[in-house]
Amino acid sequence: KKGGKMKFIVKDIDLITGGALIAVLSESDAKEYDFHTGDRIKITEGKKQETAIIDISQGSRVVKKGYIGLCEELLSRLNVKKGDVVSFSLENKPVSVFYIRKKIQGYELNKNEITTIINDISNDRLITSEISYFVAASYMRGMSMNETVAMTKAMINIGNKLSFGKKIVVDKHCIGGVAGNRTTMIITPIIASVGYIMPKTSSRSITSPAGTADTMEVLANVSLNIREIKKVIKKVNACIAWGGAINLAPADDKIIKAEKEMNLDPEGQLLASVMAKKGSVSANHLLIDIPVGKGAKIEDYSKAERLKRGFNVIAKNMGMKIRTIITDGSQPIGNGIGPNLEARDVLWLLMNHKKAPIDLKVKSIYMAAQLLELVGKVKRNDSITFVKDIIESGQAYERMLKIIKEQGEKITNPKDIKLGRYTFDFVSRVKGKIKHIDNKIISSIARSAGAPRDKEAGIYLYKHVDDGVRKGETIYTIYSDNKAKLGFAKDLLKKTNGGVEIRIL
Repeated sequence: KKGGKMKFIVKDIDLITGGALIAVLSESDAKEYDFHTGDRIKITEGKKQETAIIDISQGSRVVKKGYIGLCEELLSRLNVKKGDVVSFSLENKPVSVFYIRKKIQGYELNKNEITTIINDISNDRLITSEISYFVAASYMRGMSMNETVAMTKAMINIGNKLSFGKKIVVDKHCIGGVAGNRTTMIITPIIASVGYIMPKTSSRSITSPAGTADTMEVLANVSLNIREIKKVIKKVNACIAWGGAINLAPADDKIIKAEKEMNLDPEGQLLASVMAKKGSVSANHLLIDIPVGKGAKIEDYSKAERLKRGFNVIAKNMGMKIRTIITDGSQPIGNGIGPNLEARDVLWLLMNHKKAPIDLKVKSIYMAAQLLELVGKVKRNDSITFVKDIIESGQAYERMLKIIKEQGEKITNPKDIKLGRYTFDFVSRVKGKIKHIDNKIISSIARSAGAPRDKEAGIYLYKHVDDGVRKGETIYTIYSDNKAKLGFAKDLLKKTNGGVEIRIL
């Protein structure tokens, strides 16, 4: 120990935390220096410094006396390895912890306080429970529009950013909650084919049978870095990539993780999350889709209208042109549900194949038309026809093939897309008309079958709401690569009646 600093030998504990930076001390060292689990220390190696959270090893098997065990993230950031010597000193809790406490007490936070919290979350200076407290406080106390705008801007400024100068950059986002609904993969090549930039960074699934990134990954590589994304966009105007690979608005992913663990979805943080991701790719023209309906993520129009107002206010503060639409989210959109099944739908649609899902085509055309009106490419009365011609002429398909090629082609022919070898047909027990198909139940059944981890798993719908059905006719087929998982899906199907309501005729 020297001048308040202690020197210890580094041990690699082979731990990737994916969050807070963890350093492990032996129980004897912790007692000697009066350290406790959860204390913070500042570790120094040369000119590099990182703040870490202490954990304590009760036996000497993990960490011996005189050693400090570092997680992989700390080893990388400090550029140290096993056997190196580092020094550290006790560190006070970050000031953001006190700002979180202030939010818990019901006070509105200012721009500086919000920015400090987001900065500490981004740089892994807060432990999971502290982030959870922030999420809970934002949910219980609500967030003012000033707080939401401040959070959005802080998320954009802390992390990587794609920049395209003064060019028109187009983006779209769906709030989610609707099974299928793979509009992004139709809209992106349409927009790119008429000369506009669309850097689509999408998420993988968290609770759905597939995210856009999961589905695009069937056709091409989606784990692109910023340099690769810029290269693709320079050649074809657009990409459809996984946002998690490029560190855009890094605090957002950590906050979302805490929200999912607590099953909370604070409105202010939802708004900030969406707008930060769009701001980080320099989007200046944005379409927001808010699906509403029974079984969707948002079930009442009053909340949808409130979100719409929020998006519009934030966009104005960011100097972004926006159009927010409220759409029908009461049933799945498209026929395929699950990565491979959805990818097949997308290719069929762009190829003008007879098996293309009509509802997905209608919605995609409508949304692309809204975007092209927003950028001033076409007038309102001409937009639908204009977009329809882009698809039916094959122009959008040609552009999609170019995007796939530039991102690292895997599959371009729907015949080459494999489906799960184990199947089960859900058939109607009565003659009637489909009254409702529940998004949540359908998604749960598809996930039970193995989607999205098993890309060949999922559901293929033959019927939609208002379609007639005969007794014994197949409503949908479940696909799985695993007999046991297919069994799980069938068990859930029986408990929920397949998520389908039929009006008997």
